[in-house]
Amino acid sequence: MINPSVMTTGERIRYYRTKAGKSQAALAGLVGRSEDWLSKVERNVIGIDSLSMLIRIARELNLDNVADLVGSAIDLSLVGGPEHPSVPAIRRALNAPPSLLGLGLPGDPLTAQQLAERVTEAWAIYENETERYAPVGGMLPGLLAEAYATLRATTGEEELDATRALVSLLHLHQVFLRRVGERKLSLRAADRAMQIADDTGDPALIAASAWNVCGILTSSGEVADSLDLARTTIEHCRPGDDATPEHLSAYGALHLAAVIAAVRDSKAPTAWDLLTQANDVASRLGADRNDFHTSFGPTNVAMHGVHLAAEEGDASEALRLADDVEVPEPGGVLPLERTTRYLVEVMHAHRLTGDDFGTLYMLKQIMEASPEEIRYFPLVREAVQSLLKRPRPQMRGDLHRIAEHVGVLA
Repeated sequence: MINPSVMTTGERIRYYRTKAGKSQAALAGLVGRSEDWLSKVERNVIGIDSLSMLIRIARELNLDNVADLVGSAIDLSLVGGPEHPSVPAIRRALNAPPSLLGLGLPGDPLTAQQLAERVTEAWAIYENETERYAPVGGMLPGLLAEAYATLRATTGEEELDATRALVSLLHLHQVFLRRVGERKLSLRAADRAMQIADDTGDPALIAASAWNVCGILTSSGEVADSLDLARTTIEHCRPGDDATPEHLSAYGALHLAAVIAAVRDSKAPTAWDLLTQANDVASRLGADRNDFHTSFGPTNVAMHGVHLAAEEGDASEALRLADDVEVPEPGGVLPLERTTRYLVEVMHAHRLTGDDFGTLYMLKQIMEASPEEIRYFPLVREAVQSLLKRPRPQMRGDLHRIAEHVGVLA
């Protein structure tokens, strides 16, 4: 295995790609990205912070472990490695026919309001707690059974409320499963949610569900399909003058999903155009919201501008744009995962400009905001490893504390 203290992730990818006899164009095509994108990755102009993408690359290069690409601080075996403890029960629930789910539950079905409250509680844990995967993973299978039992027992207006709660719960399944590396299950949950939403005819719910599917498609490298779905649904769900705030929120979030898909499909001008359209929707909305857990509003639009500049490899422009973004306090409108991912992007931009002190400052911010999540960002580990090569006396204490926490130091 290559010593992680010697080579970056981009350099490792280039090494193993060359060893496998694959061109940049060939490998990029196999993982659903452009040759230009892979060239930037290998030259350390941009980084990869998606474990699912690293897994795809490792498989195409015939590697047995993602650690070969990111260093031994992470061990993700591709040959029978362990899955998250909650996944087997979630898989059984998603594999069961919906008509059978919840039949053996004791007591009466929930009311639509009770179901909505329980789903909201699960989302609150996922979006705001620093230790969230174990408690949320344990809740999901039973909550899904309760949701289907409730839906079967409701009629009229209550049925629509129960349906919306079920769609929201399936969205939570998609996000959770994607984060723990279960792409196929994640897509199954997202597809089921979109089918249910489409049956309601509710444009806000349809837009939110399409946004959800776009997330898993983009993270899986299927960026062209993601962009096509987003743009088609944008046309289908265009809001009128009397649109509700939640409709505007889901519609705007769909634009942001299209932004990410477009830039990763090497369509940067399209991405910037979509971002301008998203900004118009955010201005019409007037405030940050989290309807359907889409995190849409002026702040997230501005964060996506930083992301776009970083994806294009312009770290200085990313930092300039970041100067105008006020990151909300924990527990606010935006979920912890969204703000943490943004902080990682800003940290990486500081690193690309050679600002060691700025990089360490952002690492401390990430550590304070999300001590659990920081362990799962490849860009964080790579930044820490890079700083450890040239530690300055003023940085040593904080740097070693973070390095031990994320597993870079034994």
